[in-house]
Amino acid sequence: MRSIWNGAISFGLVSIPIKLVNATESHSISFRQIHTEDGGRIRYRKVCELEDREVTSAEIGKGYEDADGSIIPITDEDLAALPIPTAKTIEIVAFVPADRIDPLQMDAAYYLSANGVPAAKPYTLLREALKRSKKVAIAKFALRGKERLGMLRVVDDVIAMHGLLWPDEIRVPEGVAPDSHVTVRDAELDLADVLMDTLGEVDISTLHDDYREAVEELIAAKVAGTAPTEQTPAAEAGGGKVIDLMAALENSVRAARSARGEAPGGDEDEGSAVAEVTRLPARGGRAKKSSAPARKSAPAAPKQVGGKKSTSSATSSGAKKKAASAKKTATKTTARKTTAKKTTTQKKTATTKKTTAKRRASA
Repeated sequence: MRSIWNGAISFGLVSIPIKLVNATESHSISFRQIHTEDGGRIRYRKVCELEDREVTSAEIGKGYEDADGSIIPITDEDLAALPIPTAKTIEIVAFVPADRIDPLQMDAAYYLSANGVPAAKPYTLLREALKRSKKVAIAKFALRGKERLGMLRVVDDVIAMHGLLWPDEIRVPEGVAPDSHVTVRDAELDLADVLMDTLGEVDISTLHDDYREAVEELIAAKVAGTAPTEQTPAAEAGGGKVIDLMAALENSVRAARSARGEAPGGDEDEGSAVAEVTRLPARGGRAKKSSAPARKSAPAAPKQVGGKKSTSSATSSGAKKKAASAKKTATKTTARKTTAKKTTTQKKTATTKKTTAKRRASA
């Protein structure tokens, strides 16, 4: 990778020669301005307002515009003469925990490469010290004509530096938060937690720019003279209005589970069937419909048609007759058994009397 700056890291009395290399790159597709009628390029020309002519890059310098509109020329020699100790040095000023750095301050990222064999030992020393301390280094450096703030940390086996905005460059978020007081219920927070757990974590390396791929396909199709592939329209955002926050959260959980191939079950799905209920109107009013959880109703009582008993009544009457008949039969059977029992007893008594009489006669 091509270096964009050469200098040294000042680590106390230790100086580490390094090269500065861009750690990021943009893959955005850039467009040119053209004349829509004939496709001709639209270019910007650098013209001097006083002479009304185009000037070359060699004739262009720097100038500061004052409040009254006047221009104060500033030369490269003027800037080079300024006492900037960080002109060619990344000066480490402190070591702090990483969580002390506000992500809002993060700017461009760079890799610091050891410049030459003599730089390998002190470079490795600083890298291992950062690893063991679990801290980051805060440094000041100058790049492209201005002094900047930086944060050094270890990425794999390389020291990386993030440019930081100065604290006074971070705007105070006045008037950004909602003006009205809003109360969030525990049930809403619970559903938000469920949604967060359902979405889970993601490996950022698997994410990619869908829009850039679609633009590349569009350009390739136009170059080949073919019709571009129809893209699936994005889902509408709903105009930014939330009608029912709980319903939106529940639907979001179901959509997230469906996207992950999971069953949409769960406690929040139980009893969610909704039935349409028609409320009885008041006098002179109309019936109103409402949605309520579906409930099992008790079976309706049988109705009488044409003055005749219903099937249920007939069945009940038949059952009573059968019960009465069975009772009579049982009574008759009992009576017969009682009569038979009496007859047997009488016979036994007569036999006993006869036997006794015979014994007495023989005696």
